[in-house]
Amino acid sequence: MLHDWRIDPREYQRHEQRRGRRHAYEHLDPTATALIVVDMIPFFVDHNPYAAGIIANINTVARTLRRVGGVVAWVVPAHQPATTHMVDFYGPEIAERYASSAGTGPIPIRLATALDADPAADLYAEKTAPSAFFTGRCDLHDQLATRAIATVLIAGTVANVCCESTARDAATLGYRTIMIADANAAARDADLNATLHIIYRSFGDVRPSGEILTLLTDRP
Repeated sequence: MLHDWRIDPREYQRHEQRRGRRHAYEHLDPTATALIVVDMIPFFVDHNPYAAGIIANINTVARTLRRVGGVVAWVVPAHQPATTHMVDFYGPEIAERYASSAGTGPIPIRLATALDADPAADLYAEKTAPSAFFTGRCDLHDQLATRAIATVLIAGTVANVCCESTARDAATLGYRTIMIADANAAARDADLNATLHIIYRSFGDVRPSGEILTLLTDRP
């Protein structure tokens, strides 16, 4: 099950008038590109058909990016006790469910089983904040810096929470940031589309997976 995603034509027109083109990034250097897959764990995937529906697109982009010399990074929540803030915000029962959502064991075995992760080639990171790029709460930025990554492709769930937070902070850190429209999942079309609107308008670019594959395999 895939979202009916869209960018309002007015937003396309706005950027076309500003910069003379629809998309900010018309070329990708595969060796300086990383696919960041956020929170694709059973807690979020098993009960959301939209999250299950994006697995095929994530896998296709991941396989292609590895083949052309790029990096795939899988980010999951860290297991941590429920904080006072979480208890106040969610209530004790839901706070505990979120606190234990990450599962236990090595990160590769904590991912949704249908994902095509490669423990020998891929990067893995835990985060203790919604964003995978929040300073001091995840080491993803440091891992990418050692590989001279300039562009990040954001995929995963929940699109309007951790994926959007990750994309915003990636842009703040200076990454060329692209959200893959049909490789992000939320609870409703409206939730995903609100995130895509915000990212495209102010923080980065939005492309479907088919266009990403073309950018990765075509040489300018």
